[in-house]
Amino acid sequence: MINPVVILRLLAALLIVIALFMGTSIIWAFTSGEHAVVFAFAVPVVATILVATIVLLVTGRLQRKRPSLTTRDGFIFVSLAWLSASVIGAIPFLLSGATTTFVDALFETMSGFTTTGASIFSEIEGLPRAILWWRSLTHWLGGMGIIVLTVAILPLLGVGGLQLIRAEAPGPTVDRLTPKIAGTAKILWVTYIAMSALQTVLLLFGGMDLFDSLTHTFGTVATGGFSPRNASVGAYNSAYIDVVITVFMVAAGINFVTYFKVVTGRLDAVWRDGELRSYLLIFASASVATAISLQRSGFGSFGRSLRYGAFQSASILTTTGYATDDFAVWPALAQVTLFVLMFIGGCSGSTGGGIKVVRIITLVKQGFNEMRYLVHPSGVFPVRLSGKRVEHKIVYAISGFVLLYLSILLVTAVVVATAGNDILTSLTTALVTLGNIGPGFGAVGPTMNYGFLPDYLKLFLSMVMMIGRLEVYTVLVILTPLFWRRQ
Repeated sequence: MINPVVILRLLAALLIVIALFMGTSIIWAFTSGEHAVVFAFAVPVVATILVATIVLLVTGRLQRKRPSLTTRDGFIFVSLAWLSASVIGAIPFLLSGATTTFVDALFETMSGFTTTGASIFSEIEGLPRAILWWRSLTHWLGGMGIIVLTVAILPLLGVGGLQLIRAEAPGPTVDRLTPKIAGTAKILWVTYIAMSALQTVLLLFGGMDLFDSLTHTFGTVATGGFSPRNASVGAYNSAYIDVVITVFMVAAGINFVTYFKVVTGRLDAVWRDGELRSYLLIFASASVATAISLQRSGFGSFGRSLRYGAFQSASILTTTGYATDDFAVWPALAQVTLFVLMFIGGCSGSTGGGIKVVRIITLVKQGFNEMRYLVHPSGVFPVRLSGKRVEHKIVYAISGFVLLYLSILLVTAVVVATAGNDILTSLTTALVTLGNIGPGFGAVGPTMNYGFLPDYLKLFLSMVMMIGRLEVYTVLVILTPLFWRRQ
């Protein structure tokens, strides 16, 4: 059974939170002297809070007892949450005149909440600061997951939230940090806020003003990639800023549970984390390979090449999407390295997108096991990760996920090609929207944008971004007849 009252109450509570965050843009509008933009934010903020409050009052009377949130409710709510947040979040872009069509506004907002960083804007620095603030703030909210934020306030509504975490969690498993899931959500958000505050301070030391420091921090810790500058991070031409953002991109791509283990003194568990070791090894290897390729092409000294290579490797691996140089004109080895990274993504439990390192490791180990079975048909070769045996059902789930992921990737590439795009543009557009990366190759390279795409593709890719952000299964499962069948 599906409980529409519970879903409506959760959506109403979530949208109030979104509206309150959206309201902070009004402050930037006043401080920047952009009084004409105030209306563009005031209307959706007031309307959303008013309607959501009415919904909470009405559904509160209909709710007779403490509701139980089923797995089905969780899947429906999570999908509706991302869609409704993006629809409401798109209104300021349209009312302010930043976009001329709602499709463009929706694409930009969905890209923000899903931390994709694919933009339809060609001239960013000419936009009002209030719009740029909201654009980057959608990253920050979507990074940790607006659902995790909702779970933190679910006790106020009398609803348990584990089903929501399972539906939204960026990885194959969900780790509880405390006995209560709301406590887990709060710990994750405290870690997220602390990381954001630290990076903001460090960027201020690097010469950025407060606005640029905050917006770049939002794009970094959320692995989103929206920048208030046309040339992205490259506009500052600062080695210090490049290093700071590189470090925090890598940090954001690590499972946030790891930081909880560090704080609680469980360093041995961190050291045994096979996914973390593999993730760092992939980043280091890609950085060195890219740096060597750049140095051999006459890019500069190895130190300079490593600075740019490490930054871009971190940006693509963690699906952040920032750029300090046009990697579309880099030598072939560097480009191929970045292309391979687009298939991997960050760690499970991080703000990054993509397939995730843990899934790659699991399938690689299962592949080697299959070869062992050819030699020893009667042998028993379990998949082990971090010293623990991985259950067969998880291996099967991961195999199914990767198959669906690659299938959606190919279908998306074909759909993009229907607009007359070349194979490189079609393939990488599919790859970077499904993987929530942002910049790709071809017509969607790091110096390009998505504004040239027809409206039907922008709507289609908006859905693809949401499917990728919600780990494929969450959206696709509600489209199956079995999901709606009475049991």
